[in-house]
Amino acid sequence: MEEQKIPERYLPIGTVVMLKKGRTPVMITSFCVYPKENKGSIYDYGACPYPQGILNPDVVHAFNHDRIEKILHMGYETDDSKKMSELLNKGIDAYKEKVAKESAEQSKKAQPKADDKK
Repeated sequence: MEEQKIPERYLPIGTVVMLKKGRTPVMITSFCVYPKENKGSIYDYGACPYPQGILNPDVVHAFNHDRIEKILHMGYETDDSKKMSELLNKGIDAYKEKVAKESAEQSKKAQPKADDKK
């Protein structure tokens, strides 16, 4: 069987993938996920376990494109989904850099100054 090349991000909603070091396939359900517990981070995808689906609406498996080891099933792809992928690819890296910079600035502001320790 020929090894499937992982295409450029973003894969269509409904795509089922196996992640590197993963034990259960996941199905892509969303893009640009912000985890509650890790403010300042943004992940390429949100997903649910496959075939179980969304077991808890408050839990989303967040991961980046580079964690994908293998595509098991490609989701439904239309002209609109291709346009969405192009749009996300153009803007997400710049947006991630902006979020990281803002997060670093907020962390610096939250740290006590040397004079404050006296």
